[in-house]
Amino acid sequence: MNKILIYSTLICPYCNAAKNLLQSKGLAFEEIRVDQDRQQRLVMMERSGRTSVPQIFIGDQHVGGFDDLYALEQAGQLDQMLRS
Repeated sequence: MNKILIYSTLICPYCNAAKNLLQSKGLAFEEIRVDQDRQQRLVMMERSGRTSVPQIFIGDQHVGGFDDLYALEQAGQLDQMLRS
């Protein structure tokens, strides 16, 4: 199964929604809090091309934010992405 990585901040409601969605599916993920590590925020921005959180990666593929993750789940594509 592909590794899930979430760049987040403590008070971001969309970050919490993304983590809750993944947890409800029993999925483990690595979280990098960019509000605690400015260097990691720069890494996130370079990798994703975006400044907002969350930024979610499955394996090496950039998923996007919570809305993108939710859309994948609703379309039945999230599980497939995790396996490929």
